[in-house]
Amino acid sequence: MPTYAAIQEAAQRIRDGVIETPCTRTRAFRDLAPGNHYLKLENLQRTGSFKDRGALNCMLRLTEAERARGVVTASAGNHAQAVAYHGGRLGISVTVVMPETAPLIKVTNTRGYGADVIQVGTILDDAAAEVQRLAAEEELSIIHAFDDEDVIAGQGTMGLEILEQVPDVSVVVVPVGGGGMISGIACAIKEIKPDVRIIGVEADAAASAKASRDAGEVVKIAVSDTLADGIATKRIGEITYPLIERYVDELVSVGEEEIAAAILLLIEREKTVAEGAGAVGLAALMTGGVTLSETDRAVLLLSGGNIDINLLVEGSVLYLPVQVEGALAYVGDPHFAQGDGEVALTALEASLRATLRFDVIPRAEALAEFGEVTGPLVRTPEYLVPTGLDPDLNEAMRACVRSALDLIEGRWGVEEHLAYAYLSAATDFDISQVVDIVCGVHARIREADFEGVPRAGR
Repeated sequence: MPTYAAIQEAAQRIRDGVIETPCTRTRAFRDLAPGNHYLKLENLQRTGSFKDRGALNCMLRLTEAERARGVVTASAGNHAQAVAYHGGRLGISVTVVMPETAPLIKVTNTRGYGADVIQVGTILDDAAAEVQRLAAEEELSIIHAFDDEDVIAGQGTMGLEILEQVPDVSVVVVPVGGGGMISGIACAIKEIKPDVRIIGVEADAAASAKASRDAGEVVKIAVSDTLADGIATKRIGEITYPLIERYVDELVSVGEEEIAAAILLLIEREKTVAEGAGAVGLAALMTGGVTLSETDRAVLLLSGGNIDINLLVEGSVLYLPVQVEGALAYVGDPHFAQGDGEVALTALEASLRATLRFDVIPRAEALAEFGEVTGPLVRTPEYLVPTGLDPDLNEAMRACVRSALDLIEGRWGVEEHLAYAYLSAATDFDISQVVDIVCGVHARIREADFEGVPRAGR
């Protein structure tokens, strides 16, 4: 069982290889909850998440023979990147088994750090069986993502930093997946300040810690797709479970819309990018899952910032206003402006992937047009707002066009080719140019433009 002494030793061991991340006070969310709020910004770690700590501590504890043979791990992405990065620094060969659903940015970064990446199954637990096989066949050391005493001790170093950075902390809110992060942090803090409330937050789609607490033992649950892919586990660890039961005061969960809204608010109000798993603490604060008093000093763990703009649950729409220079300038995809509109539409349909759209209308203009944005948004009472992404990410811009067409078809009950024509007419552009204007960040279509067009059901 990890101890406070082990966490202190880990802090000394890893201090030259990780960042002591800031724990900044924020006033941006006082309208959502009382008290004093602090953000522990682990998204600023070297590989973009807290996983650097546990992975490095574990690898530094390997023998020379174990280092020479290499290591293997199963990870949805953040742990994989941490193991790959620090393995490269230490000269250790790294094999990573990732789910096939792992965010593209995490897969790409892991390979970029020099690891051999194998993708198996749909969630982390599916990859774990392949890790066991590889470890046995190739005599590799397993660096577990969460259920390992050295990993837990490494994650616990965040707790030591929080006690130094916010000495009068009264509440700490931590994302929960397999439980390694919250186990280490809770042990470090509770051993020194037992009155601090430790609150764990899971995604509704993967609330394995709460299920285990309710059952009185570790249980395996069914997991659904979630924006918080970094904490989507079927079961918590055998080591982490008793630590959670001993030290964690409350376990709550949040839904997908709340997670999306929290990501948005962190970008909009704090100019901070957090992935879904990193935003669940704020989501719980927003929805009342975490209750605070006016005198509380609450630290929210932003566990990571490796969000994949191409990975979103089918059917989820996330509106993220992003400030860019010249936001109202033409941003299009010239390739799909060639030929007639039908050809362009066929090409669009063949390549749709992303469901995450960024709208780069400047904040001042967005406020003037739509009012304060308080949550996910893609439709407004008066406007259909096709939103676009970076012009290099063509799939997302094409999905934007598809979204606009689907809305027109459904709202006015017209066939697809007519929806395409109406979309073109509404933007005052020829049909062959509509792809560019809808992909452009300044395209808006008033519902009044479709007055007189029969609506579905009429």
